[in-house]
Amino acid sequence: MNALRWWQKGMVGVSLAVLAFLYLPIVILVVFSFNDSKVTSFPLAGFTLHWYEAFLSNEQMLRALSNSLVVASFATALSVVIGVAAALALDRYEFPGKRLFQNAILLPLSLPGIVTGIAMLNFYKQIGIPQSLTAVVIGHATALLGVVVSQVMARLAKLNRRQLEASADLGATSVETFRRVTLPAIRSSIFGSALLCFTLSFDEIPVTYFLTGREVTLPIYIYSTLRRGITPEINAVGTVIVAVSFVLIILSVTLLRDRRES
Repeated sequence: MNALRWWQKGMVGVSLAVLAFLYLPIVILVVFSFNDSKVTSFPLAGFTLHWYEAFLSNEQMLRALSNSLVVASFATALSVVIGVAAALALDRYEFPGKRLFQNAILLPLSLPGIVTGIAMLNFYKQIGIPQSLTAVVIGHATALLGVVVSQVMARLAKLNRRQLEASADLGATSVETFRRVTLPAIRSSIFGSALLCFTLSFDEIPVTYFLTGREVTLPIYIYSTLRRGITPEINAVGTVIVAVSFVLIILSVTLLRDRRES
């Protein structure tokens, strides 16, 4: 019994150490964003909001942030619309090449980003799509399609088929059955996969690096400025992104909990 307790305490200690290793850099990022010095080192020189003012007055960084939000929004919308339709088709219908089709959708998830980026760049050149934010949106949606399909299919596998049969027996059309039976059952997986797609698209670098043109996204902008070192402005924008992400996660959990309770 004592050995088991020591083993449990050891696992708790390891877990806490891993969490600290993962989240301590974020805490340091937030702390240095308020440091009244350009040098990112301890001890802190003082408290200031100057770097947030500098971030909000940096037109290039704001433009890159706007591009990232636009790309992530459109890529998420495309991934959700196409992904839900693909998941429903894979779940309900049998057709030749079904397994190959499913593996092809999930393949980008297992490929390195640099390989996906180079492949998409070569393909887009062949079909006449120039390097631009539009190409980035298409590339992100293609790469993230597997996220939506895998999440929605996992939820569809738990759906009681008798509910669908009962809906049809009561005279509901396929559209009504989807709206009143299927959609409420997979709504949380759609919302969760959309949030994950938005986050991955917003932070994506390899595919964006190969497909973007003159307009750059925020990760590419930060990557280009890192050659001159980490500036306090980057710490400030990173803190804002962390805060917004935290609020969105709390909001999504709250909404999903209210839906389940209702």
